[in-house]
Amino acid sequence: MTAYQPATALPRDLLGRDDVRTAIAAHDFGTVFRIARSEAGISYSKIAAESDIKPERVGALARGHGSVTTFEKIAKIADALRIPGDMLGLAPRAWESITQPGRPPVVSAHTITKSRDGEDTVRRREFFTASAGAGLAVGLPEFSQISTGRRIGRAVPDQLRKRTARLRRLDDFLGGGDTYRVYLGEQLATKRLIRDCDYSEETGLALLSVLAEQAQQAGWAAFDGGNHPDARSLYEDSYQAATRAGDTALAGNALAFLSYQKISGDLDREAGIETARTACRTAGPDAPPVVRALLHERLAWAYAAAGQVNGTEQALNDAETALNEHDGMPQPDWAAWVDHNELQIMTGRCWTELRRPLRAVPVLEDALAKYEDTHARDKSLYLSWLADSYMSAGEVEQAASTARRSLELSAGVASVRPRQRIEPTLRRLSSHRELPAVAEVLELAQT
Repeated sequence: MTAYQPATALPRDLLGRDDVRTAIAAHDFGTVFRIARSEAGISYSKIAAESDIKPERVGALARGHGSVTTFEKIAKIADALRIPGDMLGLAPRAWESITQPGRPPVVSAHTITKSRDGEDTVRRREFFTASAGAGLAVGLPEFSQISTGRRIGRAVPDQLRKRTARLRRLDDFLGGGDTYRVYLGEQLATKRLIRDCDYSEETGLALLSVLAEQAQQAGWAAFDGGNHPDARSLYEDSYQAATRAGDTALAGNALAFLSYQKISGDLDREAGIETARTACRTAGPDAPPVVRALLHERLAWAYAAAGQVNGTEQALNDAETALNEHDGMPQPDWAAWVDHNELQIMTGRCWTELRRPLRAVPVLEDALAKYEDTHARDKSLYLSWLADSYMSAGEVEQAASTARRSLELSAGVASVRPRQRIEPTLRRLSSHRELPAVAEVLELAQT
């Protein structure tokens, strides 16, 4: 039987060109589309039809506007243009075994079981392990390739920590519902390594530190996906592993995560404050500057959620002081995302929570202007606080416009938090549904 070959399939010589390979690896599909049209005569309309993308969207991408970051769309483009999966960080596509006779099927070590979503979800997991939109290098090594033999040396924890750092980039683009199993698999694999292998005391402590970091990563994904029992259990496991490893910074961060969960779930805000204080004390004054800044941010949030203005201001000031001490030396990757813009966002969130819109709106507007839409979940969340503050300031139409943007960005993101966070603002807006902007966003919220 002859395999179906779409009219949009890229010629082999084009796929072999360095500029095309670079664009594909970066998921720069706009460049790929332009080259396909100019050098292979493949029209945008054909690409659109075969990829199930609107023609105007294909044209916009080709002009350099926007990007493609979802698994489904990237897989469709791969199939339409006949781009081999390994060039994109995907598992081998079904048509590859047909078009390349004699090539054995490739099975990833991560493809062990199917979830209730079936085969597509299995392929999705492989894709997440290898790539997350533009910016994450494709082709992460399998875990089994890191460890060799029963006796392992000091290099293995270092390799695992680097792998963990690379996988962390998935969280920039994807929700916890998509990443949880990937992160949990890494943590469980390290647990098995600790249990089954031989190593020196120094290597054992380093492995425990990596395990603590992986447990936090998996716990955060569970929390983001709405799985709070697993999140709490993983944070507690992380604290125990970090404590055994003597890694006070990671132990403090595990406590900060537990505090954040208590505050977010309205479980016990006073207990959340005390846990956040303990997190700062556990890490101590000698912790790296960005770690201290992160922990003081979490403490500020705990105070704000409890309505304590003075405590909030003091914690935010302590976070800024810590950030200003950053001298450019390398910081732990798990805290490296904390910068002055992030502190601005947390400041705006705290003032929103404290119902101080005149203080919240300017800092949130300024910080969000620098925040890229590719970080859809986080930007959607932060916009929800801005919409909340607009409502508190009586700017109803501005609140509706911002809420609409938050909803648009969160569409398709596997995180429960953006919708949970915008719901109170939508309820407040419902009393103004006679305004066209409000009616539109309330209708959008129902779709």
